[in-house]
Amino acid sequence: MTAAEDLATQVRNHPEWYHTIEVAPDMVTPGWFDTRRVVDRVLLPPSLKGKRCLDIGTFDGFWAYEMERRGADEVVAIDVDDRRTWDWPGNTRPEDIDEFVQRAPQGEGFRIVHEAIGSQVQREDRSVYALDPSEVGVFDFVYMGSLLLHLRDPVGALEAVRSVCRGQLLVVDLIDLPLTTVFPRRPIGCLDGVGRPWWWRPNLACLTRFIEAAGFRLEQRPQRFFMPPGPGHPPASLRPSALRHQAGREAALRTRLGDPHAAVLARPIKAHE
Repeated sequence: MTAAEDLATQVRNHPEWYHTIEVAPDMVTPGWFDTRRVVDRVLLPPSLKGKRCLDIGTFDGFWAYEMERRGADEVVAIDVDDRRTWDWPGNTRPEDIDEFVQRAPQGEGFRIVHEAIGSQVQREDRSVYALDPSEVGVFDFVYMGSLLLHLRDPVGALEAVRSVCRGQLLVVDLIDLPLTTVFPRRPIGCLDGVGRPWWWRPNLACLTRFIEAAGFRLEQRPQRFFMPPGPGHPPASLRPSALRHQAGREAALRTRLGDPHAAVLARPIKAHE
């Protein structure tokens, strides 16, 4: 078996790709989302030369590898390997947690890509809540993508991020589109917290308030966009009966355009500000 054939087998056999990543010419991972299509819309600096960068909640590592590609001197990527320690609501059934844990080894997709592209990104098994400058140092640029919706305490997590951020923070996360449209200035969010580690669906004002409440100031106007589905995203039912309900219409929208997200660029507030 050639190296290319072996890589293709690893990509095909890995059961849970979150990111769509080109690991070799004409070979991409079948991710749930295709972040390649929005990489130039999320306020990521075109050059990170000379920067020490952090990718929080890295999963398959798309954004860590993108920061490396943009010239970062060092990239550290963190994620939590033991899925049982994620922010599960207390009403979650043990068998549902077991099923989720058994899907795939956490970090395996990251490893496959890391070896395939010859990356120097350093991956650590660490929770965002456990970020400590005495252990990980400080960073010039921090990326935090699609994670706040999964956290019981988003503001507490962002406060931990502030402790290790000496430069810019880029938060890219889900927003509730109807609430953003109806309440463009009032911070409002939907709380899930039922049987799975999905907690918050904030409107844009609420997402920015999370960030400001943790001690950051926005650097520019947030960028709204749809996170497009990847080849591994299951299609939604487009039957007329499904479209009569809001959940069905939202599923159809996600299938066609993706999940509504916003990118927010911020800096930690200094003591004298």
